[in-house]
Amino acid sequence: MQKDAKKQVIKKYQTHGKDTGSAQVQVAILTEKIAHLTEHLKTHHKDDHSRRGLIKMVGRRTKLLRYLKLRSYSEYASVIKNLGLRK
Repeated sequence: MQKDAKKQVIKKYQTHGKDTGSAQVQVAILTEKIAHLTEHLKTHHKDDHSRRGLIKMVGRRTKLLRYLKLRSYSEYASVIKNLGLRK
């Protein structure tokens, strides 16, 4: 993920001016990284080391979403809707 793309994602999902590490921002960044790595694995299907990293990222995102769902369901629902994670 490029620095500019990361800054745009942070700016879109931050809750206040200096927010760079809230659960919403972390989920959005992980989603972008997961999408990028998924595209990489489509062309390099034997890259098992990157696949392991992808699985770890998906697990981390799942844990953050679970935390967000328990803390504030409205924020969870808005993040899910904006990122298009669930149907």
